Amino acid sequence: MSALLEVSGVSVTFDGFRAINNLSIQIGEPELRAVIGPNGAGKTTFMDIVTGKTKPDAGRVIWGERSISLLGLSESRIAREGIGRKFQKPTVFEAQSVHDNLRMALRAARGPFDVLMWREGAEDAARIAEIAGEIGLTAQLPRIAGELSHGQKQWLEIGMLLAQEPRLLLVDEPAAGMTPAEREHTTALLKRIAQTRAVVVVEHDMEFVRRLGCKVTVLHEGSVLAEGSIDHVTANRQVIDVYLGR
Repeated sequence: MSALLEVSGVSVTFDGFRAINNLSIQIGEPELRAVIGPNGAGKTTFMDIVTGKTKPDAGRVIWGERSISLLGLSESRIAREGIGRKFQKPTVFEAQSVHDNLRMALRAARGPFDVLMWREGAEDAARIAEIAGEIGLTAQLPRIAGELSHGQKQWLEIGMLLAQEPRLLLVDEPAAGMTPAEREHTTALLKRIAQTRAVVVVEHDMEFVRRLGCKVTVLHEGSVLAEGSIDHVTANRQVIDVYLGR
């Protein structure tokens, strides 16, 4: 499995604080990867660097078969390259239906002139139905998004990202605030998506990570402390010390 994303030797300092310290991570395609670590470990900054929100002081971020450097590209250009990001708080169009949220996301994946001339055709309708099925919201398509449960809004936002056909999804704490049933649905959804693309889940909840059953990268003070299966990393003495704060 060749690397879809290669972060190597990346460092970032904010006001004298080194948030990322010589960080190197490789993500394959397809792959499901969990990134864990205590607060301040650099998890969010790592996502900010990959999506172009934060420019590192040093290092390389290389993407895809053509080995494109993501450094210096705008956030919108990086999104067009196929990197989608889901923030912790769902950002859906609350006043629009689930169907229209997915429709707008499909439309956003096209060029500006296409958007002006765009009418939903049979192909788009089929794609919306397919995504709704994938995220488990087929029955909710006519509903106003603002009426959905917290978990359903999270799935809708994942669906809106899928509409843009990303090759890599960065998902921030998807299980936070969910019921046990919603968490189970989310686990299954992320595993399914990761069969065809790369999914990186940043998470605090170790039980949720265990259910994902994937490779885990542990960050601490801006660099990789340990990497491997959940059992491997949780048996690591340094990881235990960092998590237990000793």
